Amino acid sequence: MTQLIDGKKISQEIKDELKEKVAELKEQGIEGALAVIQVGSDPASSVYVRNKKRACEYIGIRSESYELPEETTEEELLTLIEKLNKDPKINGILCQLPVPAHMDENKIIRTIAPEKDVDGFHTQNVGALVVGQQGFVSCTPAGVIQLLKRSGIEIAGKNCVVVGRSNIVGKPMALLMLRENATVTICHSRTADLKAVCKQADILIVAVGKPKMITAEYVKEGATVIDVGIHRQEDGKLCGDVDFEQVEPVAGAITPVPGGVGPMTIAMLMNNCVEAMTR
Repeated sequence: MTQLIDGKKISQEIKDELKEKVAELKEQGIEGALAVIQVGSDPASSVYVRNKKRACEYIGIRSESYELPEETTEEELLTLIEKLNKDPKINGILCQLPVPAHMDENKIIRTIAPEKDVDGFHTQNVGALVVGQQGFVSCTPAGVIQLLKRSGIEIAGKNCVVVGRSNIVGKPMALLMLRENATVTICHSRTADLKAVCKQADILIVAVGKPKMITAEYVKEGATVIDVGIHRQEDGKLCGDVDFEQVEPVAGAITPVPGGVGPMTIAMLMNNCVEAMTR
């Protein structure tokens, strides 16, 4: 019987733990606030922003919302970020990506103070992860680690294959699995014989951005499969990068889409916000 890894349940556990922690911090006179910036009105971004605000409310930290029009200049946005960097009441700053085409995403990420970069995207935080120092870790990969640990899946000594090499998921994911003493392979569009490499994995983590790309023939019998992808199909239903119906009978454990990795990203963002309060 394949173990279904329930991201909804685990993310709720984490948020409940954080809620208690925030209450304790408030008793010590420590308050927290997250500034959420959205430029333009991309519908998917609006949903994410709404969910982040709700999560803040649930765990008991304030969220300040900055909804800027599409035509906002890059300079205006950077000025706002600098102002929030200096505001002692703000612990975390999050600029919802993607930003409009006339803005430089990297420049925006670099402008956010590393100690307020709760997304974990600043080069200083990424560098800290590489050398094993303290810093904020990108929320989705951090969420995957929690999913594995809280589902009782052993990481140390296991063969882990990460499909995808993005700066937000693939690369930090590989580094976190290394930190947990897995043996890690990173695959991408140029990997020769991807199926054969994936089939070696005890833990297969897929963040490739192609609907249902990973089918049963990529998966070793009994492997743990973590699906980071999310796509809306023509029939309106959501699916991941993994063909769930095909892969589930082969896998030992698997995350569904929706309800797997997705809820964990926001739970770990909240975790970073609480960490920012305590630092």
